[in-house]
Order: sequence, then structure tokens, then C-alpha cells
Amino acid sequence: QVQLVESGGGFMQAGGSLRLSCKFSKRIVNFNNMAGHRQAPGKQREPVASLTRGGNTNYADSVKGRFTISRDNEELVNLQMNSLRPEDTAVYYCYVQGLLGDTYWGQGTQATVSS
Repeated sequence: QVQLVESGGGFMQAGGSLRLSCKFSKRIVNFNNMAGHRQAPGKQREPVASLTRGGNTNYADSVKGRFTISRDNEELVNLQMNSLRPEDTAVYYCYVQGLLGDTYWGQGTQATVSS
């Protein structure tokens, strides 16, 4: 079992930046996919950025060019969010899928962007 703990959420004005971090309770050397998801009020949870074991990244159209997912080391992955918009307001979740298909979620961190 791996616990994921997000941090870095908060309040920001439109146009600003936030950096979300997801720390793992133990080293994750091999994995299928790491991702950042978000859930806005009244909406379904959606993936916004993902990182594959091979180092490929994918982004939702709504955040492409503004968000960057990166893996600092085997215990930490980050989501850099620039040029924030009010519609980016959501609870952001960290997600990891292991090699056996096992999945892990963080508890979520709130990011609020004011206009």
C-alpha cells in the first residue's frame, strides 16, 4: 500500500500560479501511470495531466500549455499550474496506477482561483 499526500493548494488570483505536490509514503520505482485529476463543484472528477512510465505526458485541452506534470524523484510528483483561470477552481487529486493495475488516490487539495 502507498499513501499519497497532496499539498500546495490555496487561493490565487486569475493569471497567477500554484504548484501542487504529491508525496508518496514510499518510493515508487515502477508504475504504469501517474496523474493529476480535479473535481469542480457539481462536476465529475476529470484527469488534467498524466505521466507514463516511459516519460510521456498528456494534458486535457483545457490546461494544455498552462499545466506541467513532473516527477522530481521516486517519492514526489508535481503539478505546476500557470496562467490560472477561475474555471480551474477545483479539488485536485493525485493518482498512481501500479504495474499490476493497483490504483492509489490522494486525499485532495483545494485550489481556488478568483477573477
